[in-house]
Amino acid sequence: MPLCRSHPEAALKRAYSGWMLGTDRLVLRQWTDADREPFALMGADPEVMRFFPSRLTEEQSDAFVDRASLHIAKHGWGLWVVEREGEFLGFCGLSVPKFEADFLPGVEIGWRFAQHAWGKGSATEAARAALAYAFDVLALPEVLSFTTVCNTRSRAVMERLGMRHVQNFDHPNIEPRHPQRPHVLYSVSRPSG
Repeated sequence: MPLCRSHPEAALKRAYSGWMLGTDRLVLRQWTDADREPFALMGADPEVMRFFPSRLTEEQSDAFVDRASLHIAKHGWGLWVVEREGEFLGFCGLSVPKFEADFLPGVEIGWRFAQHAWGKGSATEAARAALAYAFDVLALPEVLSFTTVCNTRSRAVMERLGMRHVQNFDHPNIEPRHPQRPHVLYSVSRPSG
């Protein structure tokens, strides 16, 4: 099965297996009940949630896990748990944004990692695997990503993925005048050939 030619280092060490992807160091997989606690801790961490309008309550966290798990079960892809050697690191994968904007409909690649996973290349590695899946399995022509203007870490990941800045926009699901409302949109097209 061909992989994303522009990122050969993202080559998966095994074939896509149901709801699981693998890289040299990471596994991207379906959610389990054991993921609820570490995800809730991550969603309550003010530094992890710094670029979001608010931290997640336990109910919001569980609802997110339920939605992500259901989407993967239904479609075979989505926002996968990322783990290394059995340790929960966060999530990464593909989703369909549910708001109106001039650049939608589309498929977004997104990620969120616990602090202990920061600065180790995990977000970029996981995102490359998800991007390869988007292009090689789903045959998507384009993948989008967006974040707040000041989230330089996520913007750096987007740029390492070969994404280009397309435009700035105000996120319609965030209250006017909220400091996280201004967003940037990035995009990458499926490699030709």
